Amino acid sequence: MSECWTPTLTAREVGHRCRLSLDGVCWGDGDTLQEASADLVARLRSIALSLRSNGWNMPAELGPPDLRVLSFLWELGEMAARGEDIRDRVLGFTGDRV
Repeated sequence: MSECWTPTLTAREVGHRCRLSLDGVCWGDGDTLQEASADLVARLRSIALSLRSNGWNMPAELGPPDLRVLSFLWELGEMAARGEDIRDRVLGFTGDRV
């Protein structure tokens, strides 16, 4: 895939907390938007590194995976494995500007 695709990012209030969701991938929660973004990035980093080291094992009953999501997660895993911060790629800016 030659284009740089990122899932849709949405923010909403859940209870009295902030939830930042990356559509179809995962979410992050926190008392502030900054905490929610840090939680989201940490979850994504873990998922991406796990995908990179273990591969993708989904039951056939769930249907084919979204190749854009897999490509996005693979890219994040490569960045994280090189020791790079994935926040810019996920959020479009660094977490300290949230």
